[in-house]
Amino acid sequence: MSVTCHICTKQSMAHLFSPLKIKNIELKNRIVVSPMCEYSSEDGFANDWHLVHLGSRAVGGAALVITEATAVSPEGRISYGDLGIYKDEHIEKLKDITDFIHAHGSIAGIQLAHAGRKASHELPWKGNAQIPSTRKNGWKAFAPSAIPFAEQEEAPIELDKEGIEKVKADFKAATLRALQAGFKVIELHAAHGYLIHEFYSPLSNKRADEYGGSFENRTRLLIEVIDSVKEAWPAENPLFVRISSSDWTEGGWTIDDSVTLAKILKDKGVDLVDCSSGGNVLAKIPLKPGYQVEFAEKVRKEAQILTGAVGLITEPEQTDATIKSGKAEVV
Repeated sequence: MSVTCHICTKQSMAHLFSPLKIKNIELKNRIVVSPMCEYSSEDGFANDWHLVHLGSRAVGGAALVITEATAVSPEGRISYGDLGIYKDEHIEKLKDITDFIHAHGSIAGIQLAHAGRKASHELPWKGNAQIPSTRKNGWKAFAPSAIPFAEQEEAPIELDKEGIEKVKADFKAATLRALQAGFKVIELHAAHGYLIHEFYSPLSNKRADEYGGSFENRTRLLIEVIDSVKEAWPAENPLFVRISSSDWTEGGWTIDDSVTLAKILKDKGVDLVDCSSGGNVLAKIPLKPGYQVEFAEKVRKEAQILTGAVGLITEPEQTDATIKSGKAEVV
């Protein structure tokens, strides 16, 4: 029987296990647990499932553990089983979780999210189909334009100015709760075809007002959400944004758009761009190991901002090489 030496493994993965300081936190290594939908909540409440699931990742040694997409409003949930932070009562259990994560040497982060037109869906093991607003566990979805994600789905309600103001207020209120719950990092979910991505992608945003049309207009909601969040989030605390770097569809959002956006995000005080892709329309994505790392590399080099790489990165050697070659700060 062969035994792997823990010290030798760390030495051979020196870049993967190197620390990284971002504002007032220091990550003990470059391993980040990405948000993973768990579909195990009732009315947005965390429970012992979330404590064990997230806590075990901290015990396992990851430097930063980020919650699943945590809805800033009931209508912003992907499904009725999603985690939420839209009421003060959610704070208590989340605080238990952050305390546990911090007690075991990791940093607790939360991904704040609004599902937009991809809200009101059934649990994956029950088919994952959209639940019509007239049925149990269903509700009306909201989006930049009244265009459903799939043809057979119920069209979302196009957000009016009052609705947009509510979204911004919901993100700010969720930020205040996240602070009370002990989270040290916020990641804004602006990817995967959810509300903020729907606004900046020309494939889903057909508005004719100041939130549609030009690049500046389509990215306006994200910038205004960042401003709202920063009103509540301490300046010394890290703020991340996850984007879909490409729609993988002609006429959609591109990696060059992402670089331009990342430069704006840096000027707005965002500390790291988490570079994912896709999710806004049905697209053919050329999946292969590390297929999105090139996005993180391009954004990092051209926008001069910290990036995170994600997607089919499964081997320690692959992860260490990504950090060593300067393609991303964390994986």
